[in-house]
Formats: sequence, C-alpha cells, structure tokens
Amino acid sequence: MEANTKEDAPTESAVPKAGWRIKIGFATFIASVAWPILLPILPMIGVSTRSVAAFTGVMVVVAEVMMLAAAAIAGKDGFAYIKQRIFGFIKSHGPPQVVSAARYKTGLVMISLPLLYAFLSPYLAKYIPGWAGYRVVYALAGDILLLAGLIVLGGNFWDKLRSLFIHEAVAVIPAKPAAS
Repeated sequence: MEANTKEDAPTESAVPKAGWRIKIGFATFIASVAWPILLPILPMIGVSTRSVAAFTGVMVVVAEVMMLAAAAIAGKDGFAYIKQRIFGFIKSHGPPQVVSAARYKTGLVMISLPLLYAFLSPYLAKYIPGWAGYRVVYALAGDILLLAGLIVLGGNFWDKLRSLFIHEAVAVIPAKPAAS
C-alpha cells in the first residue's frame, strides 16, 4: 500500500492563497480598524467639535459595515487566511514564555510602580511636582509602564494572571533549595 496517496495529500483549499479577493478583503478590514486614527487629527486641522462628534457616530456604523463587507469579499478561506496572518504576527512578536529572574523582577517593579502611584496619588498629590497640571501625562505614563511591565514579565506571568480568574486553579510554589 502506498504511503502517499492523493487522498493523504493536503488539498489546496486547506491553505488559502492570497488572491485578489483576499487582498481586497484584508485592505477593507484594515481600513475599518484604522478609522479611529483620524479622530485626534480632526480637531488639530480645525474641524469643529460638532463635526468630529458627527463623524465619530458615522464612523462606528461605517466601520461595522466595512468589517462585514471585508468578510463577504474575502469569503471563508479569506477570513481564515487573514486570521492566520494577524494572529501569527501577534504570536511571533509576543513576549517569550520563560524569562530570567532579573527580567522577572524588573517587570514586577514596572507593574508595581504605576499601581502604587494610582493608590497613593490622591493622598500625596500636593507633594508631586506638577501633578495638578499634568495628571493625564502621569496617568498615561503609568499605563504605558504597566503594559510594558506585563510584556517584560513574559508568557508564564500571563498564565499566572489568567489563573486568578479560574476557580479551580491551584498555585504550585517550587520548593526552596536546601542550604548547604
């Protein structure tokens, strides 16, 4: 009996190719997701607040229609291709699963500082220079530091964080090495 028959070979539909329909569907999908980039730019170029609000309302509806159109244009194979490309890119550029002890401690400090700041800032605001005028800047810097810390901590930390929300999860603490 032959090992490789025609039935065993992968079909061409199993691995979609980027034809013109998939490319147009992907471009439509990207355009529907990229619309919000225009929102902060509009007031800078002199568009009135009323017009920005109207544009935002229309944008929400148009973005949804564009996503549906992208799915219809690309089809089932195209959607699978787009999903594979997007999640493959995210996975390849994501945090490593295991990190060194120094990197782990650095990440813990990075996520602890913004949390500590958020907890203490109402009590210590008068001692923080420029806090009243730059609250948004401090908050944004803290958010960026928190997100960067989560990336620095690596994939194992994401599993630990996820286990907080699973009732059946059990912490496994490694035994300390015996002192010699």
